[in-house]
Amino acid sequence: MDSQMTDEHLLIRQMVRDFAEKEIAPRAEEIDATDEFPADLFRRMGELGILGIPFPEAEGGSGGDYIGLIIAMEEIARVSGSVAIIFDAHTSLCCEPISLFGTPEQKRKYLLPLAHGEKIGAFGLTEPQAGSDAGATLTRAVRDGDEWVINGRKIFITNGSLADMVIITAKTDPDKGTAGISSFIVEKGTPGFQPGRNEKKMGLKGSVTSELLFENCRIPAGNLLGRENEGFKQFLATLDAGRVAIAAMALGLAQGAFDKSVAYAKERVQFNRPIAQFQAIQWMIAEMATEIEAARLMVNRAGMLKDHGEPFTKEASMAKLFATEMSERVCHKAIQIHGGYGYIRDYAVERMYRDQRLCAIGEGTNEIQRLVIARQVLGIEKG
Repeated sequence: MDSQMTDEHLLIRQMVRDFAEKEIAPRAEEIDATDEFPADLFRRMGELGILGIPFPEAEGGSGGDYIGLIIAMEEIARVSGSVAIIFDAHTSLCCEPISLFGTPEQKRKYLLPLAHGEKIGAFGLTEPQAGSDAGATLTRAVRDGDEWVINGRKIFITNGSLADMVIITAKTDPDKGTAGISSFIVEKGTPGFQPGRNEKKMGLKGSVTSELLFENCRIPAGNLLGRENEGFKQFLATLDAGRVAIAAMALGLAQGAFDKSVAYAKERVQFNRPIAQFQAIQWMIAEMATEIEAARLMVNRAGMLKDHGEPFTKEASMAKLFATEMSERVCHKAIQIHGGYGYIRDYAVERMYRDQRLCAIGEGTNEIQRLVIARQVLGIEKG
């Protein structure tokens, strides 16, 4: 697939790889161990134009495409899942819907500082009773003159308590079901909006995952994103793109674990020779390399379809399903190759194994991806 990349794509890969290896990698273990949100690295990504890769320059972006974002995501995830998921939630889940559905004024006010890394964004969809069944949201937004009044609760929101602005979904016409959901932009500090607790997680510890609370939260009528009652369609489109991004994150984690495994297999000596000379290790390495390459082809194809304006819902779900489950298999083998050392925190594969686990859950569980793929293949409308 590299042969089909433009010179610009190759430059993005080299720039992001240099940044990741020189500035993120040396701190990856510390970020995980201390639960530190790397605010300075986030700002640096804004300065380098990484946060705005897929958006037009007029919107504050770098004028690139989604393949460029995929490349950047993979390179960052190679060294740190925490930084990658911060990037994912900010760019593909918060910036993307503003770029797709926002008014020119909203893009100037919100997307410009987000793309430059001056502000941090989040996307609030999940609720206690509305996970895979996102249409079951109970958060309400009621129009009151020139304002919307929001009441409800969101959970598991990446970047949530730190976000300067969050895109949320709320029911504006409960009698219409999923056709009565709208999207809104809510700014930090708005009366009635406050973060709840930050979750303690298995992995991705450098990212903040928060509860968001809305109690008679009043926002201007102009903070409606897109058209009223079209929020469900909007977040489905947002999640299609997000699934490609999180597939790229899973791919990067797998590549990082694979790189560590190859190096370790060449260095680790048992029975008077490097373990890379044993067939059992060689077969694991071969399987890992093959699955990573297959996933990369699927992820890049989904990204190319998006960039060309073609339907990519099925391909996004396929890429997300395969890449995330591939990543778990590869990271599992990475620990096995490292043996006992793979189970301790001194070696990065332990962290990568924990970090990849979220990828099969976020942006729609893999069970939901199987439903999406089957419906697309069989031509079945969602009931």
